[in-house]
Amino acid sequence: MFDSKEHYGKVTRFFHWGMAVLILWQFLTVGSRVLMEDTAVEQFMWGTHKPLGVLLLLLIAARITWALLNLSRRPPSVNLLATLGHIALYALLLIVPTLGLLRQYGSGRSFEPFGIPLFSGFEGKIEFLVEPGNLLHGSLGWTLLALIVGHIAMAVWHRKREGAIDVLPRMWR
Repeated sequence: MFDSKEHYGKVTRFFHWGMAVLILWQFLTVGSRVLMEDTAVEQFMWGTHKPLGVLLLLLIAARITWALLNLSRRPPSVNLLATLGHIALYALLLIVPTLGLLRQYGSGRSFEPFGIPLFSGFEGKIEFLVEPGNLLHGSLGWTLLALIVGHIAMAVWHRKREGAIDVLPRMWR
């Protein structure tokens, strides 16, 4: 269950791969919004974007807590750039959905992800909550995607490059 110096435990692997699937879905929902606007596919997929964003926010909070609990047990980082890259990934995984949630609240519209009332609507808008989301949610989301692609590329590079530490078995047991 717990991490070790050689590999990540079952809980960490569940968070990693489960969130990977949900994040892929999130980017597919955005793709459907951009490429298939006003279609049944876009309507279905986009309808899942906000609820899954809340779920991802809860999962990243749990994942950060779990990572901190396992900090002394985890496999060592390959180098400082890998550490900084992971910190950036965790930060964006926290910031991007938080901005979306703040924008949703500031819009004055009610929000009930998965049928659970998170907050009720109200008249008007709270601009200082809406504007950061309008300005940064999408841009930071694409930055997150670039970091994820880089993360995958570096895992493959470390696996293929002679003399490099093959990091994939740590997360793929």
